[in-house]
Amino acid sequence: MASRASTPPYPSAARIADSPCYPQYAASLKCLEEFSPDKSKCQEHFFVYKECKKKEREARLERNRNRSFFS
Repeated sequence: MASRASTPPYPSAARIADSPCYPQYAASLKCLEEFSPDKSKCQEHFFVYKECKKKEREARLERNRNRSFFS
């Protein structure tokens, strides 16, 4: 039985570490650890991560729009 390639034809973000937004995610967590009770000091990190995830989602939707189920 032939095995299928384990890599999908598009970037997978099934694990957060595989996401292109992982550096922003990690920076947000690091900030939270550093300023634990005061989340307001991490707002810029949260914003950057949120914007990255938005762009990642838009790119995924665009890929799906351009994908043909019949080819």
